[in-house]
Amino acid sequence: MADRVLTTTGSARYERNTCMGTREEQLSPEEFGIAARRWLSERLGGQPDTGDLDAIQVARSFQADLYDAGFAGITFPAEWGGQGLSAAYQQAFDEEAAHYELPNFVFLVGLAMCGPTLVDLGTATQKRRYLRSLLRGEEIWSQLFSEPSAGSDVAGLRTRAVRDGDDWIVQGQKVWTSRAQYARFGALLARTDPSVPKHQGLTMFILDMHAPGVTVRPLTVMSGRSPFNEVFLDEVRVPGDAVLGAVGDGWTSALTMLDHERRSVGSPSYGGDTRLSFNSLKLFAESMGAAGEASVRRSLTELFATERAVSLLTARLREEKREGQDLGARSSVAKLTGALLLRQATAAFTEMAGPSDLAWSADDERHVAIDSAIKAAPSVGIAGGTNEIQRNIIGERILGLPREPSVERGKSFAETQGSGEE
Repeated sequence: MADRVLTTTGSARYERNTCMGTREEQLSPEEFGIAARRWLSERLGGQPDTGDLDAIQVARSFQADLYDAGFAGITFPAEWGGQGLSAAYQQAFDEEAAHYELPNFVFLVGLAMCGPTLVDLGTATQKRRYLRSLLRGEEIWSQLFSEPSAGSDVAGLRTRAVRDGDDWIVQGQKVWTSRAQYARFGALLARTDPSVPKHQGLTMFILDMHAPGVTVRPLTVMSGRSPFNEVFLDEVRVPGDAVLGAVGDGWTSALTMLDHERRSVGSPSYGGDTRLSFNSLKLFAESMGAAGEASVRRSLTELFATERAVSLLTARLREEKREGQDLGARSSVAKLTGALLLRQATAAFTEMAGPSDLAWSADDERHVAIDSAIKAAPSVGIAGGTNEIQRNIIGERILGLPREPSVERGKSFAETQGSGEE
């Protein structure tokens, strides 16, 4: 049997093969990081032949191996399939994972957003049903918030859910839904009461993406890929026990999920893009023979400092959340700094690449990967609330600046939906 990390609530042990059988050793976060480094090196250090396997199959295989090795769901409660460890262990893993491009991209929405929200708000039955399979990569999740007429103003959404006995009937449309074409389940935000102000009449549901009436249409972006989708919901029946949180309190559920999303941006194992990390750009500078140039060294040094600060902030907020502290608007600080970090990384790459940033050989895999990451980077400043929205939140809720005026305040959604305001 291969060596692996075993966990109990709040601690980690390493099961090591010896000539006398197996033994367990208590691990500190630093030793946990070393174990992660060894495992990642063995699992991803080479270029394994995946044969005819597609990206989804590769991702499923990797996530299952990650879970079985003890490195998935590190801070998730052990009783629901997680490792039950502190944020220090997650931080240790993140630092090692930053050296790799983890092939589990399709699970990021579930791991960083839907899963943590299930931990916070789900019933015992929901946690038992969904969390372990999510962590093992058996089921992919998506988030269904944005709509054609409600992007940054999520509370202005028009998708309706109407009671039908014990069930709900959902009608509407979502857009910019990441991984929906692969997803088995989704966290759906819908309006269940238009007679109250728009933030009060929402409910979050766990949606079966394979249910009758759900249609997913991929949206192709300039890279030729389809990371986003539009989702049509035509009289979709959702069972009553699929409510995540409380009926009519969907805005609280949405804020909980957005809080997790915003804090995940700087984490290499979740929201971060390792193709634009310090380690990746340092290797690129060395391959270009530019690593010794003063301006490049300065850009890389500044990038390293910012990346480290964002990572530590994310780890601190994760630990405070684990201890039950209310993060309030501080998750918006993490979201904004993570988006600005990617912008800084893009500028650093442009500087060191020089004229080669305009054209490159098709077989230059590192350049192709970085170019793909640069095209995707602006989305981080939009998803989960634009940079401008984050600045408003920080200004109003942390700095105490006056709130922006709104003609909708105090009115029901039914009264305001024809105003054209978004």
